[in-house]
Order: sequence, then C-alpha cells, then structure tokens
Amino acid sequence: MKFLHSMVRVRDLDKSLDFYIKHLGLIETRRVDVPKGEFSLIFLATEPGAAEIELTHNWGSEEEYTVGRNFGHLAFEVDDIYALCEKLMAAGITINRPPRCGHMAFVKSPDNISIELLQKGEKLAPREPWLSMENSGNW
Repeated sequence: MKFLHSMVRVRDLDKSLDFYIKHLGLIETRRVDVPKGEFSLIFLATEPGAAEIELTHNWGSEEEYTVGRNFGHLAFEVDDIYALCEKLMAAGITINRPPRCGHMAFVKSPDNISIELLQKGEKLAPREPWLSMENSGNW
C-alpha cells in the first residue's frame, strides 16, 4: 500500500496557492479542471513523486468550510523552522504556536487548516523572539 494524498477543500484558490506554494514552498504537480462539474483539483507536493495535498476548488461556491475534530492537521518537515516562521510572519501569516522549543510550530492555511512545521533533524537551540512569544488562537 502507498499513501497518495490528502484532500482539502479551498474557497479562494489564489489565496490557497499563494500560501502553499509561495509561503510553504510546495510545488504544483498536476491540475485537473472539470468544467462539467465546475471544480478543479490541484495537486501539491514537496517534490515530484512525494505524497500530495489535493486542493479541491468548487467554482463559484460561497460555502464556508469548517474543520471537524475528525481532521487534525497537515505536517511538514522543514530545514530551518526559525527562518520559515520569520518568512511567514513577514508575509502576514499568524504563527499560532511559535517554535519556542526549536522543533515545532503551527500556522493555519487561508481555509483554516492547521499546518504543523517540524524541524528536520535535531531541534534548534531556543531563541528569541520565539522563546517568549505567546500562542495565538488555536491550532
């Protein structure tokens, strides 16, 4: 058995692609537009051949998507958690759980999906401003 992808419905495709591609660094591996069904499927991954996130965009939908307790979060291993969190904050993205420990942080996508960021390898030495930064919202 091979894990293929997780699907996330998105309301604003441009905002979601900006978040996942520009800010998190994922790449678009393929896209399927279905005019008859009025939806698009956009597949993103960390690299070709890796497990994917499928963004499902229902054209013209005004539905607000909410996340139930049956879905937790998506997790990504990152090379430098401090550098990525700095980049995300500079782009106006709220760090819900700062990387105080040098190992783990949480942010949210434009559609309120929790994204866990985990430091690759050994955790980094705790440092400011992260060390004294409070949690913001929930994750």
